Amino acid sequence: MSNTRRCLIVVGTRPAAIKLAPVIIAMKKSCDFDPVVVATAQHREMLDQALEFLDIRPDYDLNDLRPQQSLSSFVSRVLLGLEPVLSEEKPDWVIAQGDTTTAFVGALSGFYARVPVAHVEAGLRTSSINSPFPGEANR
Repeated sequence: MSNTRRCLIVVGTRPAAIKLAPVIIAMKKSCDFDPVVVATAQHREMLDQALEFLDIRPDYDLNDLRPQQSLSSFVSRVLLGLEPVLSEEKPDWVIAQGDTTTAFVGALSGFYARVPVAHVEAGLRTSSINSPFPGEANR
């Protein structure tokens, strides 16, 4: 039996891709980890540019960005999109970064699937739950 840990890494924004790139790259070089990268496309163009520059290709692209979509619609799409990925991949960990909606839903999906969640860097904090919205509440 392998001791390799499968880690589902959920990214949706350029900052998340940049901050998680060293983790993804190190995991790919290690025999101890099997990273599975999932893109939500919360910020489609900027995310794609960062991933291309970093030479990271998502294993799954949920492509959940829609014109003029509501926050609830995006949350629903990502939550429903991650469910079959979690079921198929059976990760040992879900990894999310920051205070984005992608990070929030990635963590929530892991929690619902009873998979431990690792959260990397919570972002800047303010004293108002509404500023920045929805990042401060997501945190």
